[in-house]
Amino acid sequence: MTDTLLQGGEVLLPSGPARVDLSISEGRVAGLHQPGSAPETRETIDCTGLTVLPGIVDIHFHVRAPAYPERGTVLSETRAAAAGGVTTLFEMPISKPCCATPEIFEARRAHFAEHAVVDFGLYAAPGDLTEATRDRFLELGAIAFKIFTTPAPPGRGDEFDGLAFPGEDDQLRALELLAGTGRPVVVHAESAALLERYERQARATLDPASGYTHNKARPAVCESVAVAKLLAMNITAQAKLHIAHVTSAETVAVLRAFAGTSDFTAETCPQYLFATEADVDRAGVFAKVNPPIRTQTDQDALWEALGDGTIAHVTTDHAPFAHAEKAAAAGDFFAAPPGSPGIETLLPAMLDAVAAGRLDLRRAHDLICANGARLYGLYPERGTLLPGARADVALVDLAGTTRVRLGGLVSHARDVAHLWDGRDFRGRVVRTLLAGRSVYADGEVTGREGGGRFVAP
Repeated sequence: MTDTLLQGGEVLLPSGPARVDLSISEGRVAGLHQPGSAPETRETIDCTGLTVLPGIVDIHFHVRAPAYPERGTVLSETRAAAAGGVTTLFEMPISKPCCATPEIFEARRAHFAEHAVVDFGLYAAPGDLTEATRDRFLELGAIAFKIFTTPAPPGRGDEFDGLAFPGEDDQLRALELLAGTGRPVVVHAESAALLERYERQARATLDPASGYTHNKARPAVCESVAVAKLLAMNITAQAKLHIAHVTSAETVAVLRAFAGTSDFTAETCPQYLFATEADVDRAGVFAKVNPPIRTQTDQDALWEALGDGTIAHVTTDHAPFAHAEKAAAAGDFFAAPPGSPGIETLLPAMLDAVAAGRLDLRRAHDLICANGARLYGLYPERGTLLPGARADVALVDLAGTTRVRLGGLVSHARDVAHLWDGRDFRGRVVRTLLAGRSVYADGEVTGREGGGRFVAP
């Protein structure tokens, strides 16, 4: 007898969708069965008309907990993840203080374990760039490492100490130190010198209230130059380099030019695939993110890069802020904090791309789940529904609609989701299972606080 049977749906397998029933025992996929041939089960979930997907793995997520609870907590934002079909997420090391020492890492791991509704991995910042610190992070199970090529924002030094390396000498040291660990080295890549130049010019000449100003103050060349330098350095370092949140046609061209020179991958995000600077102008400072949302030409180039494999990952860069923080900077893009909630809209947005014919379902799912599970050493434990895999599942209605309205999300940052306000995505998350247990069903988060597990490679 099995614990649960998902019956009557279409299951997404590595070979594509298949009309089979899926049985679950002890939190894992027990078997795939032709309709009517499954063994006796304790619970049956009717999936008629639904598509059964492996639970989404979001490899780029921020909540900054336990600092800044007014922006969101581990509980609030992992509840939002469950509502979005995300069953595993990787939290970035920006915290207060920065997750740049093993002691801070252990404290954050304990905090997440106490409150998370879904499974989680934790990034580490390489800190003092010593082998001792690196090796301790590996022992503790850091899912990957993260660095910035930009300096710490003013007044936030403690959040970026050991994470921000604007000098190329330190960037190369970090790549060389982390090469051979088997863990990705994820980089927020923008040129510190060019950012300073263009922001100085923008402050002197541009309207701070315009939604087009942010893109001009941090133009694509800042990103493409930093990425080119990293990829050139990685020819020497040979780290497992991953470029975060690619935004521009210029950077796509750089990625193609360096293809085959080292082990590197890249990601982009729905905000760059489904919005342009015109949407930012409409939404105001609530839609400010770093790097900026750019033009239609850049958006088109990103879709082409997803189509030809130049970019193989789509992530949320979920970054909640309090409404008061954003509202306090209304009319001033230079002063506004950068970030937007995205954990609940990732899967619906990609299902919408499937409905529009931009991608087939398997490719869309690879971009937000299976490719990440492979890159971070979790496949086929996660990212697939083959027998033996974790029974992490997102049940979706491809014919349904996800209507995003301000204040309507589960995220604590639902009042700052102006970028997506009024958007209808074709595709809807109906139910989410974590290790075979329902954590979200029919509009209600049912997962328990502390039910999520720490994930290591």
